[in-house]
Amino acid sequence: MTNVLGQGTAVTGKVTDKSGVALPGVTVVLKGTSTAAPTGADGTYSINVSDGRGTLVFSYIGFENKEVAINNRSTVNVQLGDDTKALQEVVVVGYGSQLKEEVTGSVQTISTKEIKDIPVSQVTQKLQGKLAGVQINQATGKPGQGMSVRIRGQLSVTGGSDPLYVVDGFPITGGIGAINPNEIQDITILKDAASTSLYGSRAANGVVLITTKKGTAGQTNVSFSAYRGIQKVPERGRIKMLDAVEFAQFKKEYYEDAGKPVPEVFQDPSRYEGKNNDWYGALLRTAPIQSYDLSITSNKDKLNTALVLGVFDQEGVVLNNEYKRYSARLNSNYEVSDKVTIGLNLAPSYIFDNTPRTDGDRGTGILFNALHTWPVMPIYDENGELTLFNRFPAETGNIFAYPNWVRAAEELVNETETISLISNAYVQYEPIEGLVLKSTFNVETANSEFFFFNPSTATSSINTPIPTTAVSIRDNSKSLTWLNENLATYSKRFNDHNFELLGGFTNQRFRYDRARIQADTYADDRLPTVQAGLNINRSGTYSGVEEWSLTSFLSRLTYNYKGKYLFSAAVRSDGSSRFGEENRWGVFPSASVGWIMSDEPFLQDVSQVSFAKVRASYGVTGNNNIGNYTQYALVNNTVNAAFGNTVAPGAVVTSLANNNLGWETTKQFDVGLDLGLFNDRVQFIYDFYKKTTTNLLYSVQVPQESGFTNFNDNIGEIDFWGHEFALITRNTEGKFNWTTNANISFNRNKVVALAEGIDRVYGTFHITQVGQPFGQFYGLVKEGLYMNEEDLNSSPQVPGRSTVGSIKLRDLNGDGIITNGGDNDDRTIIGNPFPDFIYGITNNFQYGKFDLSIVGSGSYGNQLLVRHLYSTANLDGVFNMVEGVKNRFRSVDNPGDGVFGTTVGGGNVTGIERDWMSSHFIQDASYFTIKNITLGYDVGAITKFIKSARLYASVQQAYVFTNYTGGPNPETSGNRAGNGDGGNLSQGIDLSNYPVPRTYTLGVNLNF
Repeated sequence: MTNVLGQGTAVTGKVTDKSGVALPGVTVVLKGTSTAAPTGADGTYSINVSDGRGTLVFSYIGFENKEVAINNRSTVNVQLGDDTKALQEVVVVGYGSQLKEEVTGSVQTISTKEIKDIPVSQVTQKLQGKLAGVQINQATGKPGQGMSVRIRGQLSVTGGSDPLYVVDGFPITGGIGAINPNEIQDITILKDAASTSLYGSRAANGVVLITTKKGTAGQTNVSFSAYRGIQKVPERGRIKMLDAVEFAQFKKEYYEDAGKPVPEVFQDPSRYEGKNNDWYGALLRTAPIQSYDLSITSNKDKLNTALVLGVFDQEGVVLNNEYKRYSARLNSNYEVSDKVTIGLNLAPSYIFDNTPRTDGDRGTGILFNALHTWPVMPIYDENGELTLFNRFPAETGNIFAYPNWVRAAEELVNETETISLISNAYVQYEPIEGLVLKSTFNVETANSEFFFFNPSTATSSINTPIPTTAVSIRDNSKSLTWLNENLATYSKRFNDHNFELLGGFTNQRFRYDRARIQADTYADDRLPTVQAGLNINRSGTYSGVEEWSLTSFLSRLTYNYKGKYLFSAAVRSDGSSRFGEENRWGVFPSASVGWIMSDEPFLQDVSQVSFAKVRASYGVTGNNNIGNYTQYALVNNTVNAAFGNTVAPGAVVTSLANNNLGWETTKQFDVGLDLGLFNDRVQFIYDFYKKTTTNLLYSVQVPQESGFTNFNDNIGEIDFWGHEFALITRNTEGKFNWTTNANISFNRNKVVALAEGIDRVYGTFHITQVGQPFGQFYGLVKEGLYMNEEDLNSSPQVPGRSTVGSIKLRDLNGDGIITNGGDNDDRTIIGNPFPDFIYGITNNFQYGKFDLSIVGSGSYGNQLLVRHLYSTANLDGVFNMVEGVKNRFRSVDNPGDGVFGTTVGGGNVTGIERDWMSSHFIQDASYFTIKNITLGYDVGAITKFIKSARLYASVQQAYVFTNYTGGPNPETSGNRAGNGDGGNLSQGIDLSNYPVPRTYTLGVNLNF
């Protein structure tokens, strides 16, 4: 019996693969309309049609699209074949797009469908572990902050290592932390010089291309996604400190071992039973997180529109921390005629961020300070109110005043409000077949208002008595960037020859205005206005303007013969206002070749090989992140001069000009292999790269006779090389589907040269030395402790300071004593903050209506400097200490575990272990983190209005596997001010920054 379709009824059916296995999630569209429906978990679908004369279009990733005429049938079953041309997909590259199989550079693309349902504020968090050769670390858990991206291990002395971010063709001036991840359609990473050279002087650190959402041809889609969850700091990894009883016991033993009377408050440690004050834990809380996104896309009647509205609200796991983002994006383009298309993208956002001063050392970081506070000091007084500050009598060794850090978190105001806009407009004209002329105008603007208020009742600094001087800071800034690009692209095909020629010129300009005012000494904390402050702090009050401009010319030729012999060449010339008059223009060429071997007769009969391509590239890119006005002789006009009894304003030249100041230049060679096996069930990608960076910007010392101390110049050379491997497999197919995506990367570097006559540059804890990797930990080598008099007398010592039980260090220069300082002392390289290799793995499972995703990323071979041990293991007992000091050396008969030395002898002895940088502070920070686990369930259609629904549960930062004991985050790196990762010269310092929480969420995705 034949099922005949009636008017205005539904067509149903089932979609399977060639083996008859049901395919869930297939999109079924009534051709020429916006009517669409997905298949359910059992492969069945139902779609409403007006009559039986239409055509259904079936599409599914990894399978060939299929069109089937309805022919008045009420049941249409379809079988889809594998897409043997999956590599024909189009990928975004610099200033255009290419077929994936024809790309000759090192390029990796990831769709946001692959990273959906991960409950984080920044898209870079979602990319961790997903990209070969890209190291993404979360240095701090502050909401909306802390992500570090490094492509192929790139670094510079002062030029930064962040890649260039390009949003819908617009190279933006900031990062992408403020962009709503749900606005993004796909992300492409350009890694080699052939892929990046069209971005010229800004491309040495790699380029990240971001394409935002657009409509799907012939469809109108409305979707809503939401999740809510909670965040908690796991117990694993928290630094184990002495509790109140243990601390009192340590202090008692400290005085006993020194032969001194024990202060009354420590004579009976048991008095503190049940009275422990966990200052660090008191700053933490369980915090909510929630996100809501509405997306409307349409592509019909010559108009393509996408609207995305988003609300993200995250309360941090530290008290009084809140981060909110309200975002919108409208992307639209319209075909005015067959030859003319116009487009406009608008993406405004508003961000509110109040983050207590959590990161940094004793001057700024309340988390760092909380670790140091004596646990016998009360957080609350006898009335249940927060104490103001605590101080024990001087005879107890309490030389610091400890403010209440809970009060500091709750009362200090540290707010930033930012309104930003990224916009693009373009007109495109095709005068003849194959020739496209396009002109774009892009604008990026941001207005930020920062307000800080430190009332008289709280502070973030140790040893500041309360009441303190109230201080307010208002720091407002605005930036404006505009870019005009004019491009011409001509494509032509004749016989077996295919080519595309691109040419164009661009102009970009940037301006940044900033005004800061700092006032202090308020009569009433409730009125923190500028006029209410008694004093205006001159050194903290200033305003300024910075500007730069960039003019560029670019061209690219892409050619292939028979679609299997590939060639591309590109060149960009940049003129920048940032460089000296004699070196203002830079030229950045590249060339690449590829050969699709699988199209050759000798491989076409090898059925196991579905695709094989070799490629090679060479090119030159630059780095212009040197700041503004560094080429000029700068003048300080705030210097006063005295003439008799009169003070007159004056000015003084503070730096030398350098008219030859130029680009940092990176020359890079890359060779790669793309391989598909067994009908692409196994895909393998390999890259080897070698690159050399020269002309690094550095402040070189000059003779003091010149009247100056430093001179900005281009110096030095660093070599980089590495291997990248990626493997994608479809392990099982059918009712149970399992895919794996894994990658591993090995990055190395070596300093070849620095400035003339200089073979090393010292940092506080690091050294950059010719012949060695960049930015290595530098210090003394700990060999243990002097265990007895015989050991002490037979070993090199620190003259006048070493004693039995104190730290034993290696005499590397062989002079019989231990020295610390100078080029010929006993210091050496003691660790590397950069890993031997990084890796990631993602497993996706699907069974029936259920799906499961597990994402992991890891790093091996990198070390961290446990900076807080300088004070949390200070054996003088002025701070609280790590739990391990209980097993310190106390006597020859009670030597402990050999980690911490004696307390006897005071600072003259303990200061060596505390103050001299040594391997005592270095720990292996290798780790593997299960970044995300998501379990989902496809509900299918609920009503005629809800075409599909999906429920999911997710755990972010599920578990960290590591032997690192210095803190909860082995990815961390910070500076003393708490506002950065330390820079390339000072990586890998653990200052007990804001912890990364574990997040549990429940979410829903609805399609209408």
